[in-house]
Amino acid sequence: MSTAQYIPGSCNIGKGEIRQRQIVALIGLAISISSLIALISTSAPRGARLGIFIPLAVASIGWVQSRKKFCLAYGFMGTFNFGKLGQLSKVADSASRAADRKTALSILIQSGAYAVVGTAIIYLLPL
Repeated sequence: MSTAQYIPGSCNIGKGEIRQRQIVALIGLAISISSLIALISTSAPRGARLGIFIPLAVASIGWVQSRKKFCLAYGFMGTFNFGKLGQLSKVADSASRAADRKTALSILIQSGAYAVVGTAIIYLLPL
């Protein structure tokens, strides 16, 4: 997207906000990898592997938001930001807010599915 503008249900964050979500995704990935290393090196019980869901969820939420250029929290709150970080604007009409909520819910479900699949793979691996 070359122009930085609000598009209901499609784009509600600009470059600075996208960068923040990329950083969150990388942090979640780093924590996921370090958690997996810790689980393997300590011979933790298989059930402990389920705890990796949280960092995987953080990574996947950040990644999906950055790819879609859409913040799920802003979508649920009816806001958007293309200026300085934290400088929010309100969505004017209810149809746009409804489209944003639908996209936010879609991002939440998609991210959750990624985290569940990643957790299941790690749980089932013969480590």
